Formats: sequence, C-alpha cells, structure tokens
Amino acid sequence: MTEPSDAPVFRLGYVPGVTPGKWARIWAERRPHVPLELVTVTTDEAVELIRTGALDAAVVRLPIDRTGLHAIPLYTETTVAVVPTGHVVTAAEEATVADLADEIVLRPEDDTLVWPGDRPGRPAAAAPATTAEAIKLVAAGVGVLVVPQSLARLHHRRDLTYRPLADAPGSGVALAWPDAENTELMEEFIGIVRGRTVNSSRTPRRDETPAPDKPAPPKKNGARRPPARRGSRNTRR
Repeated sequence: MTEPSDAPVFRLGYVPGVTPGKWARIWAERRPHVPLELVTVTTDEAVELIRTGALDAAVVRLPIDRTGLHAIPLYTETTVAVVPTGHVVTAAEEATVADLADEIVLRPEDDTLVWPGDRPGRPAAAAPATTAEAIKLVAAGVGVLVVPQSLARLHHRRDLTYRPLADAPGSGVALAWPDAENTELMEEFIGIVRGRTVNSSRTPRRDETPAPDKPAPPKKNGARRPPARRGSRNTRR
C-alpha cells in the first residue's frame, strides 16, 4: 500500500477559456521540485475550493464573492457574438448590441457576463445548461450566443464564426487566493503572473542547489609584477 506523500504541490484552478500554459512552464523552470497541478473548474467551484483549501489559487471570471479571498484583476476580454458562418452580422468587422435586437440570444446557465442594462436580443424559450450546449444550438440555427472571446475560440467550429460587440461589457479575469498570509509558493506564483523575473522575485530560491561535482573557479595568482622603475630603459648611443 502506498503511503500518502507530503511532498509540496501547488494546485491552480482555471475556468474554461483561460490558458495558464505559459505560467505553468515558467513555474516548472523556477520550481522544478514542486508540481503545478492544473484543475479545470467553474468560477463558483473555484471560489468554494479555495475557501476549503482544495485549491491554492484560481484564475476566475469576475464578478465573484470576495469574502475570504484576495483577488487581483489580470485582464479584460473582448465580448463577441457567435453566429453561423454567413450570418448578416459577419458583413462587418465588428457589430453592436443593436445589431442583435431581432435575434434570439441564448443565455447558458454558466454565463458570467454582467450587463448594466437589458441583455441584447430576444431571450430563448429555455436556457442551455452550458456554453458548449449553446454552441450546438447556434450551429443548429436556433439563435446566437454572446460570450468572452476566449470561449468562442475554445468552442470553435468550422460552421460558426464570431464578431466583436463594440458596445458590450468586457469579461474581467482575475487571480483569486485565500485571504491569509501568503505562503512562499503563493508569492512565487503571484510573481510569475505579474511578470516578475527570477532576480526580482520576492521569494528565496530554497529548492535550488548547486550542481554536483562543479569545479571551483580557478584562483587568481596573487603575485604582482613589480612596476618598472622610471628611467631604467637602456638606450644605445
């Protein structure tokens, strides 16, 4: 029977559409002895798992309930309308909310977009359970879908395309972690996300050890040549 391991691991949750691969590669370079475990979650799941300690941190979509959490905004995504290829919306490089006024706009149950006023278009008779299901309905000609651009790319299909909605609210993405004193590993990950270099990192390199059998650098010879005395050069007449 295998005994449970006490080896450190950093568990990072991330919502669909977010791509933490770059951060994971940098982590592997800086912390080769501490695995970074990536867990796909919804924003609501991520918040709960951080609070219970099952995740060390998560990249989530705003807004969230920040009770018991730290959160720093990372970026804001463009909102797009996903439509069948050849839809009238595709006639221009970008669209507006008004262009969707006569369209049935699907709103999946996992939608996180926050609208300051009325949502665009006409509501569907029923809400799809997930964005993936909504994408299938768009392909079937049931309606259109408004989502962050990364989700449109994630669910790309050859029979669908998308256009940015110029006047739609963006989708904020943030890093969330427990509202407590940061651990060394948490400081390391925050530094990676914020683009700190190794030299500017706030955390010590505890897991870095000298390479074995590395020869010591040669010592410089302490002997110095005596300076030539002035006027000592021999000249021939």
